[in-house]
Formats: sequence, C-alpha cells, structure tokens
Amino acid sequence: MTRLIAGVIFLLISFCGIAVGVRDIVGDVLRLPSEASRFFRPGKFNDDNSDDDSSGTRWAILLAGSNGYWNYRHQADVCHAYQLLRQGGLKEENIIVFMYDDIADNPENPRPGVIINNPQGEDVYKGVPKDYTGPDVTVGNFFAAILGNKTALTGGSGKVVDSGPNDHIFIYYTDHGGPGVLGMPTNPYLYADDLIDVLKKKHASGTYKSLVFYLEACESGSIFEGLLPQGLNIYATTASNAEESSWGTYCPGEYPSPPPEYDTCLGDLYSVAWMEDRYESDIHNLRTETLHQQYELVKRRTSYDNSPYGSHVMQYGDVGLSKDDLFQYMGTNPANDNYTFVEENSLRPHSKAVNQRDADLVHFWAKYRKAPEGSSRKVEAQKQFVEAMSHRMHIDHSIKLIGKLLFGIEKASEVLNTVRPAGQPLVDDWVCLKTLVRTFETHCGSISQYGMKHMRSLANLCNAGIVKEQMAEASAQACVSFPSGSWSSLHKGFSA
Repeated sequence: MTRLIAGVIFLLISFCGIAVGVRDIVGDVLRLPSEASRFFRPGKFNDDNSDDDSSGTRWAILLAGSNGYWNYRHQADVCHAYQLLRQGGLKEENIIVFMYDDIADNPENPRPGVIINNPQGEDVYKGVPKDYTGPDVTVGNFFAAILGNKTALTGGSGKVVDSGPNDHIFIYYTDHGGPGVLGMPTNPYLYADDLIDVLKKKHASGTYKSLVFYLEACESGSIFEGLLPQGLNIYATTASNAEESSWGTYCPGEYPSPPPEYDTCLGDLYSVAWMEDRYESDIHNLRTETLHQQYELVKRRTSYDNSPYGSHVMQYGDVGLSKDDLFQYMGTNPANDNYTFVEENSLRPHSKAVNQRDADLVHFWAKYRKAPEGSSRKVEAQKQFVEAMSHRMHIDHSIKLIGKLLFGIEKASEVLNTVRPAGQPLVDDWVCLKTLVRTFETHCGSISQYGMKHMRSLANLCNAGIVKEQMAEASAQACVSFPSGSWSSLHKGFSA
C-alpha cells in the first residue's frame, strides 16, 4: 500500500511537472488560460424549415460518440448544436440526435438536469430529443439513420434521414478519434472506410442534393484524407489534419474557466468555434454567409496562428459546395436577414486549450485537487487517475514492444511512426487493420479512447505486410498481462 501511495504521488507530481511546461500553475490550480469569448444566448425557435423548391428540406444528424462525465464536452457540443438548428428553423422531426445521455443526471454534474457548453451559457439540454441513447448509440444505427434504412435499426426512436433528391443534409460528429477511426460509447468503433462506403451508398440512392459533414476528433482529417472522392456532392471539414490532435476548451483553470463547481471541459475548440460563429446573431446573416466564410473564421480561431494550443482545420470532398450559404443547412434567424458578412467581427481565438486526449486527466486532477482530504471522493479521483495512467503506459509500452519484436530495435520506430504523404489513405487493407486491432486487444486489452492514437502504427504494420499470425505471436509475448481497470477491460467487446 505504501508503494502504491508513493506511486500515485509520483504520477501526480509528474503530471503537474509536464503541465508546468505548457500551462500556468498558481498555487495548486492548473491554469489553462484562454481568450474571452462571446457566449451562447437563448432564443425562440423559428420552426420554419423553408421547404421550398429552391432549398429542399433540411436534415441533420448530431452524434456525440463518447460517454463518461470526463467527456462532458461532447454531449454539450451536440446539445448546443441542436438548439442552434432548432432556432434556425429546422423541425424536430428532421433532426436526429445520438448521445449516450449520461451527463445531465450524472451524480458528478453540479447542475442536475442541465448541460452548458460555455462558462456563461444557458442550459442546452432542455428539449433535446432522446432519439438514440445508451446502448443504442452504435455505428450500425448511425449508418442506418444516414441511409434512411429503418429496418436496419436496433432500438432508438426510429428516426432516420428520409430525404429526397432536393434535400440538404448536415452531419455533425464530435468525439475522440485516431488515425482512420472515430470513437463510440459502444463497440465496435467507426472506421473511415465503412463511413465512406455509407456516404457513397447515400449518394447512389439519389436522396440528397448536397451533404455537409463537420467532424470534431483527433486526427479527424484521416477519416477523409485519400478516401472521400469528389463528385458525391459532399463537403466535409475537420477539426484537425490527419496527424494531430484536436482540443478541448473551457476547461478547469482556463480563462474563461468553467464555473467553480465544474471540474471538466465544457466544449471542444473547433466545435464551439463554428457554433459561436453560427450564433453571433447581431452580425451574422446566414442567408449570405457561406460555408467557406465560416470555414475561414473557424480555421483562424482553431489554429490561433499555429499556436501549440490549436489544430489545423481542413476541408475535403466537393470544396465547391463551400460557396453555399449556411442557411441551406443550418437555417437562420430572420431578424438578421438585413445584415451582411463582416470578417472583422469573427470571434477572438482562445489563447490555450487542452489536448483532447488529456481532458480526462485534467478532470481527474481537478476532482482530486478540490476533494477534501481523506474523503471518498479524493480516493476515487486518485484511483481514476492511477488507472488511466496505468492504461496509457501499458498501451504505449505494448505497441513499442510489438514493433521491436516484429522489426527489431533499430527499425521499429521508423515503421511504427511512418506517415504517408498527403492525399494517401491511412492503410491499403482495412480488413487487415481491423484484424490486427482485434488481435492486439485479444492479448493486450482494449485500446479505448486513448489507444486510438496508435492506430497509425497498427496500420503501418499492415502496410509492411504483417499478418494476423505474426501479430498474435508478438502480442502474446508483449502482453503477458494487462491492467484490470475499466480502461483496458474488454467487457464492451472489441473496438473493431
């Protein structure tokens, strides 16, 4: 027990020491400053979908792909997006919401029944439909909703995108990710090749005029890089390129920080950038502001002049669609129809943010710091932090060791860390990638949300010709055992 406590103290000190290099620490407070911002303001629903011949019907799918209170921000993002679309005139029956729904009434939530997306924000949870929640937030149901295939659904409200050839579709997905993969609160995860196949099927069905996809996740550019062809009438933007993390914002210790009772990040940088731009109601006329204009504003705010606390927003597919007005996909506030786009009125970027993959550690640290000495809450926070760190070290070590076993000490790092040239997909054989993921998890435990960062290394094994049998032998040698905590557990099944 003494050794365990000493180890915990070492981990906490190490974490703080790392943070000192990139964040300000005042006393025992982890400082994560950011620039001031304008905030979401509540308004009445327009409820006018403007289903005329020129615009068609607007449809939307909003998906938060995580669960757990430390991932508060993803469901907050989706709830905020729902409120904006409703205020823009989209009808409730045309907006399909996927979220685990374990945040609003979570015992950790200091405001029961309420979710906010920025420090001064109003409740964005009220009125959000619970179309697909809990175990119904699955890849299969998401794909069925896109395709309008009710017979393929398992659970949920049954709502799907029942669109026609003149309709416009907006898809917004926010979660953890990794090269070629997006997280889900259930298994399996969503792989890029499967998503692209579904989008191609949707196009082949002739049931939309144009589709816009906004994606918030680490390495989110890899979902479309070299995979999304032109000619599908699909325009996608991503929070990051194919090689970098995306960022959480409004986190404990930032300025502006969450209200003091919160110990978790409230939003994601790219997501709040497009939504807070979308809701600058005093200056933005979405009948005249284009997707491209919003893309440029969001890109500027999210990268913050290539700051280490930002990422590079990317665009893919039929970029020519970016000349379309936002109104066609998100609706607009009629009170702003006389305004014109003014670039100088864009929101100021945050000065700092938190790497998405570290947001859970920030939560556990804030929870540990604020809990009374000797309390069960402090013990729980300590346990959560240790388990998360143990899982991370296990995954990192296992991948590196497997590489050395397969390629030797000198060559392993080169193979595992190779990044393909821009324009090429992550991997040539996606079946191989999924097979190696399952093989790794069989011997080494779940990769979980953190382990998705290593998906490029596993893809590189496929690109180098490694097959299942070789991977199984190396994994068995590398992972004699794996941590017993929830992060490594396979109780939810395999991620591929």
